[in-house]
Amino acid sequence: MKKASISFICQECGYDTPQWMGKCPECGAWNSLREFKDQRSQPKAGRPLAEKLKTAKPKSLSEITSDEKNRISTGFSEMDGVLGGGIVPGSVTLLAGDPGIGKSTLLLQLAINLSNVLYISAEESEEQVKMRASRLLVTNKNDLLLLSTTDTDTIIEIIEKQKPSLAIIDSIQTIESANIDALSGAVSQVRYAAQTLIKVAKMNNISVIIVGHVTKEGMVAGPMVLSHMVDTLLFLEGEKTTQTRLLRSLKNRFGSIDEVGVFTLAENGMQEVRNPEQIFLTKHKDQTSGSVLSIILEGTRTFLIELQALVVFSKLPIPRRVASGFDARRLELLLAILQKHARLPLDTMDVFVNVAGGIKVVDPAVDIALCLAVFSSLKNISLSHAVGISEVGLLGELRRVSMLEKRIKEAQKLGFKQIISAKKYNTIEEVLKSVGK
Repeated sequence: MKKASISFICQECGYDTPQWMGKCPECGAWNSLREFKDQRSQPKAGRPLAEKLKTAKPKSLSEITSDEKNRISTGFSEMDGVLGGGIVPGSVTLLAGDPGIGKSTLLLQLAINLSNVLYISAEESEEQVKMRASRLLVTNKNDLLLLSTTDTDTIIEIIEKQKPSLAIIDSIQTIESANIDALSGAVSQVRYAAQTLIKVAKMNNISVIIVGHVTKEGMVAGPMVLSHMVDTLLFLEGEKTTQTRLLRSLKNRFGSIDEVGVFTLAENGMQEVRNPEQIFLTKHKDQTSGSVLSIILEGTRTFLIELQALVVFSKLPIPRRVASGFDARRLELLLAILQKHARLPLDTMDVFVNVAGGIKVVDPAVDIALCLAVFSSLKNISLSHAVGISEVGLLGELRRVSMLEKRIKEAQKLGFKQIISAKKYNTIEEVLKSVGK
């Protein structure tokens, strides 16, 4: 007979307590404790203790032999780079992202690229998955098995029976087990599903990719311990109004988390982008004002992006400051620096800033490029061939950024000669005097 014990688990850090509290004492999050019913059965007669000790005998490091397992290539060089060279056999990967961002499309293309794949959809029927495959111009693939079910125990049995090289579960928040007295998406259901999937992956050396939803705060939905249980945590991000998608690794036990994969979501699925500047730059037919280039760093990878600014006279008592792809508070800060140290009359101007390509920029190295774009639009001079790489301090000084030499080499490799950085200039006033001649 099963006995159910009730505990409360923090969705943010996984803290476990027998009573509900408004604030988690571990991480300090408010209203993050959720009820968790742990059903435990009566102890069953198992193997003798002596037999268990034989398998649990510790070994010295010299006695353990390990072979470097061959990684499974996903068919996307961008994704392979993020994973550290491909999928490790027997690993469990969690792919998270906003709804409609392209998670299912990316994984279906991955399943098409590989052989002996089991694609389990708890959100769509087999016919709907086939329709999505038809949009990807794929109609026949005999070694791709599709299954539509929401039962966790059935999924485990099918995986153990088929023994695929890769199993994809879409998604973990929509599957449930009759052994757990809770609805799908609850803490207990997600934890049970994750534990059983990890167990079957390790015991049968089967790679498993789990799709996870995210909350409105951008965190993986469900208990935070889910992120700690898996081997790799990937995050697919991007604006729904644009085609650009970035694949990041927030956790990777088999590689670095510094790499970023760039994709575009087209009609025929995800397309990897090996030259990001082709989507982040705008081709101008003539010399235009208000456009300056910069080099940002995503992990260890450098991207050449374009920052655009439009400065016009304002008829409002409080001029507007509008930013797209850039922090609006940071924009106000840089405009105050320009007004104070460069004496630009921005207090009577509306300023609009945009990062081309639909990417969100948080790298402080673009500060000088944004200041130059505002100056270019205000003075109506062209700086479209200049590359700005520097952080701007409150005193108007230029500050060096991380991996500056690598950024400069990237700009030089692309043919740009006018590179503005803290290596050459000291203050923002000095820069504007130089480019305004």
